[in-house]
Amino acid sequence: MAQIFKKPLSWLLQESGQEGAHTLKRTLSAFQLVTLGIGGIIGAGLFSLSGLAAANNAGPAVTLSFIVAAIGCAFSGLCYAEFSSMIPVAGSAYPYAYATMGEMIAWIIGWDLGLEFSVGAATVAISWSNYLVKFLSSYNIYLPPQLVHSPFETAQLADGTVVHGIMNLPAALVILAMSWLLIRGTKGSAIWTTLVVILKVGVVILFIALGWRYIQPANYTPYIPANTGTFGEYGWSGILRGAGVVFFVYLGFDIISAAAQETRNPKRNMPIGILGSLVVCTILFILFAHVMTGLAPYTAFKGNAAPVAVAIERTPYTWLSQLIILAILIGYTSVILVDLLGQTRVFYAMAKDGLLPKVFSDIHPRFQTPWRSNILFCIFVGLFAAFVPIRVVGEMTSIGTLLAFVIVCAGVWIMRYSMPDAPRAFKTPLVPFVPIMGIITCVGIMLFLPWDTWLRLIVWMAIGMVIYFRYGKKHSKVRRAVGR
Repeated sequence: MAQIFKKPLSWLLQESGQEGAHTLKRTLSAFQLVTLGIGGIIGAGLFSLSGLAAANNAGPAVTLSFIVAAIGCAFSGLCYAEFSSMIPVAGSAYPYAYATMGEMIAWIIGWDLGLEFSVGAATVAISWSNYLVKFLSSYNIYLPPQLVHSPFETAQLADGTVVHGIMNLPAALVILAMSWLLIRGTKGSAIWTTLVVILKVGVVILFIALGWRYIQPANYTPYIPANTGTFGEYGWSGILRGAGVVFFVYLGFDIISAAAQETRNPKRNMPIGILGSLVVCTILFILFAHVMTGLAPYTAFKGNAAPVAVAIERTPYTWLSQLIILAILIGYTSVILVDLLGQTRVFYAMAKDGLLPKVFSDIHPRFQTPWRSNILFCIFVGLFAAFVPIRVVGEMTSIGTLLAFVIVCAGVWIMRYSMPDAPRAFKTPLVPFVPIMGIITCVGIMLFLPWDTWLRLIVWMAIGMVIYFRYGKKHSKVRRAVGR
């Protein structure tokens, strides 16, 4: 029964070759894919979670945490590269699951990715708003606190008065701006992303270069602090827990696969984009963490979500802190943009298969983008960013992506045996070792996430299954094709 409802590979290959006014426009090059991936990866995680992982879990050995997380991403990235070269269609891991494990698993991963991208965009938008307030305050510009906090949050004024928030207006506005950019077309958004990536990478390199000469070797002793007796607090268990924390930093390279149907020569360019962005970011992250923990003792980052500012204070370049905040503000926009891009492309693919209403796959006749879907998610994510506090979103983005990674790794393994002769422009090496290690690594990291994150995932999935059985299953084009 499961075999019947797999989407034939021939269908996917036919979709990947379609051109015209009602399909996505192919404009992205390999370089633009690399910058798109870097734009999605370098963001909130690096500039906030790296210090917290060092302070609470790994100490100076947070560099090892980055390496462990990178290894997990590398296994998954190799599998993504094979699938994206075989099946260059929109939808990220969704079409891969449809072709290998059937409609039910495809729906689960598509619905899961929808949550991941939406929550990710809203989270970064709220953080963007917080940094904007901090940046403007240094110039004595103060936004009304009621308009930068959700209704569930309070703010204390200078005179001690406590006021309740009304809405986080800047967070909603940045979602609106990025959605408008996406509606105009991926080429324009890719150009913006490229410029932003140059700025973000430049700031990271500047931090590494300026900070390197002020490293204090004493801050690396002990390199792996002794475990406190609590699992995950220093020692090797702390390094592994730190890997789970900083894994969020790497989220973004998988979004490249969501843009496969808008890529020129995807069989060549998709693997370059996925693996290229992962390699570049891993090198930068390791050097960044090494300099950060060398400039200040790891204990100095405890309870501080701005580790770069803490580290820079140990150098003569304190002026760099404001530049870092500005770079974060600009850089966050590219993260929001690629999250919204991934979200709409996954639902575009699901709607094309009949599992979601046609509104999610309607293409603008001029811009050739899923503009109605962009508008709907602009409203949904914008409302979420405006009225929900950042603490609610938790680690939902991480667990959603990890689940996608597991399914992609399993899919490559399955397809190697079920379709050994299918053309592959890029082949994942050492199958089944690489897929198995990818599954083990990602599941292991998932187990380190809090229980309430699992609970929210289960609730979201339950809602998705109701929609699938009430709508998707009845309108599935694959089921109709086989007369069921």
